[in-house]
Amino acid sequence: MSRTRVHNLFVSSDGYAAGEQVTFEKPIGDAAALFGRFDGRVIDGVHHIDEPVTVDRALFSMWGQGIGAEIMGRRKFGPQQGAWPDDGWQGWWGDAPPFRTPVFVLTHHPREALYFDNGTSFHFVDAAPQEALRLAQEAAGGLDVRLGGGPSSVRQFLEADLVDFLHVAIVPVVLGAGVRIWDHLAGLEQRFTVESISTSSGLTHQLWNRNPR
Repeated sequence: MSRTRVHNLFVSSDGYAAGEQVTFEKPIGDAAALFGRFDGRVIDGVHHIDEPVTVDRALFSMWGQGIGAEIMGRRKFGPQQGAWPDDGWQGWWGDAPPFRTPVFVLTHHPREALYFDNGTSFHFVDAAPQEALRLAQEAAGGLDVRLGGGPSSVRQFLEADLVDFLHVAIVPVVLGAGVRIWDHLAGLEQRFTVESISTSSGLTHQLWNRNPR
């Protein structure tokens, strides 16, 4: 059965998972401190890096395992607001986005789909979480669907009780401002079995598995 999963969601000690203002110069706003311990190479699997397999790297590498499609919010795709400008923007990732699956970008503004040679495609949909998930599940072909963020999108899916697994990496930094992940989710932990492990890097990983419905 296809699951809906969140991976590598970095959250500050005071609960922020992104900065307030996304710009071309600051893709996650003033929240770069969240990613100081993240080695992005491991999203292709730990076998792609010639370094020890630490707990951090092992958990980060789950990002791509068994995933057939992704859903992301518009701010993860780019900083533009309103109608899409005719600027040739194809996302932050250049000619080879790392997803290698269909990606559904949540937006109120239509745009033609984008296709890349490595199997990545971006589809721009104006849809509620339930409908976006249905589209992604159809495209995933029985594999799991990853919720790629940002935090506002993840929170919408949590509010709709559509998340089966959540990997949160709590970073020992205090941002003081930004986009929070846990607002309006009081009692969320009652739906999940939660395990935590801290590592020598200073990160605390939380693995949230949805209890049987």
